[in-house]
Amino acid sequence: MARAPLLQLSDLSLTFGGNPVFDALDLTVQPGDRLALVGRNGSGKSTLMKVMAGQVEPDRGGRIVPPGVTVGYMEQEPDLSAYATLGDFAASGLADEDRYRVAVAAEGLKFTPETPVAAASGGERRRAALARLLAQAPELMLLDEPTNHLDIEAIAWLEDQLAETRAAFVVISHDRAFLRRLTRGTLWIDRGMLRRSDRGFASFEDWRETIWAEEDLARHKLDRKIKAEARWAVEGISARRKRNMGRVRALQALRAERAAQIRRQGTADFALDAGPTSGKLVIEAKGIAKSFGDKVVLRPLDLTVLRGDRVAFVGPNGVGKTTLLKILTGEIAPDAGTIRLGSNLQIAVFDQARATLDLSMSLWDGLVNDPDMAVSGRSDQVMVRGQPKHVVAYLKDFLFDEAQARAPIGSLSGGERARLLLARIMARPSNLLILDEPTNDLDVETLDLLQDVLGEYDGTVLLVSHDRDFIDRVATTTVALAPGGRATVYAGGWSDYQAQRALAEPAPAAPAAKPATKAAEPAPERAPNKAVGLTFTERHRLDALPALMEKLEAEIGKLTDFLSDPNLFQSAPDKFRRASEGLAERQHALAQAEEEWLTLEEKAGG
Repeated sequence: MARAPLLQLSDLSLTFGGNPVFDALDLTVQPGDRLALVGRNGSGKSTLMKVMAGQVEPDRGGRIVPPGVTVGYMEQEPDLSAYATLGDFAASGLADEDRYRVAVAAEGLKFTPETPVAAASGGERRRAALARLLAQAPELMLLDEPTNHLDIEAIAWLEDQLAETRAAFVVISHDRAFLRRLTRGTLWIDRGMLRRSDRGFASFEDWRETIWAEEDLARHKLDRKIKAEARWAVEGISARRKRNMGRVRALQALRAERAAQIRRQGTADFALDAGPTSGKLVIEAKGIAKSFGDKVVLRPLDLTVLRGDRVAFVGPNGVGKTTLLKILTGEIAPDAGTIRLGSNLQIAVFDQARATLDLSMSLWDGLVNDPDMAVSGRSDQVMVRGQPKHVVAYLKDFLFDEAQARAPIGSLSGGERARLLLARIMARPSNLLILDEPTNDLDVETLDLLQDVLGEYDGTVLLVSHDRDFIDRVATTTVALAPGGRATVYAGGWSDYQAQRALAEPAPAAPAAKPATKAAEPAPERAPNKAVGLTFTERHRLDALPALMEKLEAEIGKLTDFLSDPNLFQSAPDKFRRASEGLAERQHALAQAEEEWLTLEEKAGG
């Protein structure tokens, strides 16, 4: 028997400021749906999610949630004003016996529940909102950019939680890797229309290009028909002195249909001017180290950055990535070691906190009052890569319309603020670009464009990001930072770093156990246990085995992905051999660990 939908929107229309956001929109979310909600910045993704959550009333149409169905919503800017601590907010509405879920989520998402709301950063507030949603365990979860402000470890934890949940969810995210792993369907908002595909985000771009190609063909056919009818109207009238009014009316209808078609929004006109060429050596760091009190941020590190390099810095939140950037650019002095900057450097910085944006200013004033963009004596022009340009024309290059030019920056979405900051950076010549979390809030198309621009940029790029796909597409070197100040340099992007790390780490010692006599079964359920019949050593071993098995499973997955490259054996036979040996060792160790776990679990229960 078919199960009832969790949520239905029917004939929904919504208008903001005279412009329709949606018109005649229909949507059904079924149990088990795992949907990516995609679309350009400003297309209405967050607005639609608020309608789905019941927080925004449409102008027309209905929202139906069956009795007993719970819908949870994680918004981008949660209101925590009524709560003393992040934990109080995350646990609100939970029964006492369910409050442990907040502690579990807080550990995975890396925030402290005891943090006072007044002292919490925007990222901590968002993590608390995400923890609250996960702890509530609704039947339908609505997640608006859940990976923003999460480091890669926390994103992996969240991926695992969502992969295992029985709840349906709709998620907005710019993180391609996150969406590819989790989604089974795609909702695409495009020019006020909602389209649905029953394939996950991995198929989105091919689906989008197919639809656009069909639209272009239909538009071309309509244009040809209009031209033919218009030619008939002129020639027919001249030849017969009498109009076929029905056919003339049909021509008028065709023209009206063509005028009503909404053209696709263009792409932003991104461009970077590398300015004067820097020296071949951009940065040379030798033995640099840094501590703040008793906290070691960076142990001695050697790093050489040459002109044209794209260096990504990765690691958990708070590990010191931004601090290392500031040391490398001379903004902060190291406690030990030396920094040598190359000649003729012109640095441009994209700030993850958007601190350089005055939210009370209009977009217009924010550009013309920028000392690097101001044109002397002119209040309507900005200097763009050495040439004056009207401020509205430049804003249109970044997909802002004339009406937005006088709007306050604070009214912009997160993605629009990121575009505005890129507009400011790209107006000035630079040959060393510092990008600290540039991918937050940007839509997929803008990320594609930014990637292309960086690929053509003649200067050097230092990048901090938790977007694994973006790092893979851009970086030529990855510096991995770990707690305790250890930093390791790897060639290539995120996937290259993961593969090299897996090969460099020795396989864990196989636990003493009787040899496995059959292929490894799926890992048993790893629930807490009392272990009443075990010795102290056995109890400790039983508690440690689940983490070991999870680690082995993760390494097996990474090595399997690494070995899936069909050209690896010919291009790098030594790497292929070491990876194959490492995979076999880890598979054997996993089988033995599972056997040992079963033996100890039986003893504990007996």
